[in-house]
Amino acid sequence: MSKKIISAFLLALLVLALAVSGCGQQTSQAPKTIKIGTEATFPPFEFQDDKTKEYVGFDIDLVKAIAKQMGCEAEIVSMGFDGLVPALEAQQIDVIAAGMSITPERAEKVAFSDPYYKSGLSIVVKNSDTTIKSFKDLEGKRLAVQIGTTGAEEAKKIASATVREFNSSSDAYMELVSGGADAVVNDHPVNQYYLVQGGSKESKLVGDILNSEDYGLAINKKNTELSQKINAALAEIKKNGEYDKIYQKWFGAKVQ
Repeated sequence: MSKKIISAFLLALLVLALAVSGCGQQTSQAPKTIKIGTEATFPPFEFQDDKTKEYVGFDIDLVKAIAKQMGCEAEIVSMGFDGLVPALEAQQIDVIAAGMSITPERAEKVAFSDPYYKSGLSIVVKNSDTTIKSFKDLEGKRLAVQIGTTGAEEAKKIASATVREFNSSSDAYMELVSGGADAVVNDHPVNQYYLVQGGSKESKLVGDILNSEDYGLAINKKNTELSQKINAALAEIKKNGEYDKIYQKWFGAKVQ
């Protein structure tokens, strides 16, 4: 066999290897599709479009941009918020993108990406309420929260408060409007979005923002390679302006 034929054969093998490697021509261990777990009742971060039935929101656009930067496709899977970490630990999903606050307790179970959003907790009450003006005023009140969230954890610390946990933030707001709760404790941007989307007809924000906290993407602790690639991709989309575009789309303002 001539040297030219051998060279051509080796070149063909190289091209074939690159073609099947997937995810931006990374190692063969990198998945072609990253399975993203979310809880799609948390607008504006993740929710289901009423018309198209597709999953949309800030987190959804963010993970799709990160996956694209990595050369991958993002497959979105929705489940209950309290089931996300167990699903990640069981390797049923690769990443959690669900407005998840980075906490020491969660960091014992998952590896978090670099922070991608700074949030905090706030209070929503009915427009007619004049008694609740701060977190201190929530003592002894009936509180509606979303199960598994930091808002739920904080509400449980309030003296003599009765806390009811719901599967979605929209259910918590419905409980408030129907008179079953005195206040909703939830992430501030989610409360803001609820009011902008029509909730202000019945409800209002009160008090200061509590517990400034960072959101992060959660990855299985065993998958250090994926964690590194996600952080690199996140840094790149922040650098090239793609993150700014996504932020402007969902919050109508520049990144703070």
